[in-house]
Amino acid sequence: MTPELAHLEWPFFDDAHRDMAQRLDQWCRDQDLSSLQDADVYAACRELVRRLGEDGWLRYVVPSGEDGRLGGHYAGLDSRSLCLIRETLGRYHTLADFAFAMQGLGSGAISLAGSPSLQQQYLPAVAKGERIAAFALSEPDAGSDVAALTCAARPDGDHYVLNGQKTWISNGGLADFYCVFVRTDENAGSRGITAFVVDADTPGLEIEERIDVMSPHPLAMLHFRDCRVPVANMLGELNQGFKLAMRTLDVFRCSVAAAALGFSRRALSEGLGHARSRKMFGQTLADFQLTQAAFGDIAAEIDQSALLTYRAAWVRDVAGRASTSETAMAKMVSTEAAQWVIDRVLQMFGGKGVVSNSPIERLYRDIRALRIYEGATEVQKLIIARELLR
Repeated sequence: MTPELAHLEWPFFDDAHRDMAQRLDQWCRDQDLSSLQDADVYAACRELVRRLGEDGWLRYVVPSGEDGRLGGHYAGLDSRSLCLIRETLGRYHTLADFAFAMQGLGSGAISLAGSPSLQQQYLPAVAKGERIAAFALSEPDAGSDVAALTCAARPDGDHYVLNGQKTWISNGGLADFYCVFVRTDENAGSRGITAFVVDADTPGLEIEERIDVMSPHPLAMLHFRDCRVPVANMLGELNQGFKLAMRTLDVFRCSVAAAALGFSRRALSEGLGHARSRKMFGQTLADFQLTQAAFGDIAAEIDQSALLTYRAAWVRDVAGRASTSETAMAKMVSTEAAQWVIDRVLQMFGGKGVVSNSPIERLYRDIRALRIYEGATEVQKLIIARELLR
């Protein structure tokens, strides 16, 4: 077993997980995902979703439902599978990881709280890669403070009418539908939020701005102008959307740690290859004790991240209890460690490390957002402290 897969021997996994991870590793090798690196980011993501769906990998982001009608692999969402897939995709191609993750996060609220008819309408198509999903929570003045959101919905017969903005929406302008969280009681704070499924072609939903960021991926600001959504598209109960958003994030936040872990493993692989071949002062870079010490630190950081990540996933899947604290620790440690690992490896490359679109330079840009989205590092620290004090 290769070093990148050695952790599959750990007791967190069963044989099905081990088989799946090894098959995905081979799939990534066969796909030549690097060929999509320079494509238009929207076209690349659509192609990646198609491939992931066509070959069955998106079956892990939705439940199976009764008699398998929803298309998922498991009866519920399996955190260990989500983490193993994101780690592997992140190691090979960060945009493939993004495409997979957003199918899960974007449809997660439907999986957790959608009516049987909504689940049947959307989830099988998500699993096949035929419809692209998005999660619309953040606003210009409501990021970590979800209770501050102002995008609102008012009842009007058998519809709700949405008005307001959403921003930093991954898959914005690409998605076929959005799970949107809006205010339905202006005086109730976090207890006045409700979620709806909104199809991308619904009149009144506009892509106001596509947002360019340092690690390119589909990202946009949405604007709702008297956008009418059927009451039947409500996810869960009225004014219970905050809890649903937190439940959705709790499921997928651990997989962010796994993606960062995949980035770290790729950086280590790139660093080892460079250190073995780089000649200087009559020897290779790998012969220097400073280099060896750095690799020792890097290996320890990676295993620390992996142990915390898969402990959190195991707690949710097997121990059968909330893994809020464990997940927060995994997300915080794994993303911060990945930033450090990638920076340390880039330093080994010297000038080559900052050449635009080289593997290590791309990783340097790709990792930065993971320390922010789905709960910034500072928020994870507060969550851990809150759980301790409770």
